[in-house]
Parts: sequence; structure tokens; C-alpha cells
Amino acid sequence: MEYSELNHLENREPVVAKIYEKLIEELHKFGPVKIEPKKTSIHLGNRFGFAGVYTQKKAINLEVHLNHRLNSTRVSKVEQASANRFHHTIKLNAPGEVDDELLGWLREAYDLKK
Repeated sequence: MEYSELNHLENREPVVAKIYEKLIEELHKFGPVKIEPKKTSIHLGNRFGFAGVYTQKKAINLEVHLNHRLNSTRVSKVEQASANRFHHTIKLNAPGEVDDELLGWLREAYDLKK
């Protein structure tokens, strides 16, 4: 089955689409971004994946892939995927949370995977 971005935004509060639109708009400023909707998430990549979007009813869980562990209260979960890869989960409840700090982490993740 093919999945689309719309599949992930269906039956969600309108704020989820607003957060997602803001996120994608800002990411396109970095350069080319590959958007790959999957069954349970939307993978974001350049040549390789650098982040994942997991929509919920009223929010988005954004997973950011970095080569170090972030120390921030915004990070709700960290998984060490390999010796030098950490997946950080950040819950976004409003478009305003797509801010300079978050975009800095995403830019770092984007640049790692070039």
C-alpha cells in the first residue's frame, strides 16, 4: 500500500497540519529534502534519513538523528541506535515550537547525512 502525507494528517486536530507545514517549510530552506511517507511515520532525508515525523491526535513526535546525545528538557526520549547515532524524540504541540533551537538540531542532523 502507498502512503501519503495526507494519510498521516487525517483524523488529527488542525494544529497537527499547521505544525507539519511549518516544519517542512523550514526544512526546505536547508536544501533538498526527501519526504517518504511510510505506514507509521514520515521519513525525512537528503541522501540519508535525518529525522522522522510521527503524528498524534493533537501533536507531532519528531525524531531527530544526531551523532551525540542532546541534553535538553525538550527531548522526551533518546535511543542509541549505534556507537555514533542517537535518535531524539521531541514532542511538538504548536507551530511556534518549530523554533531556532529545534531548527539548529535539525540542521545539524541534515548536515550529518549529506
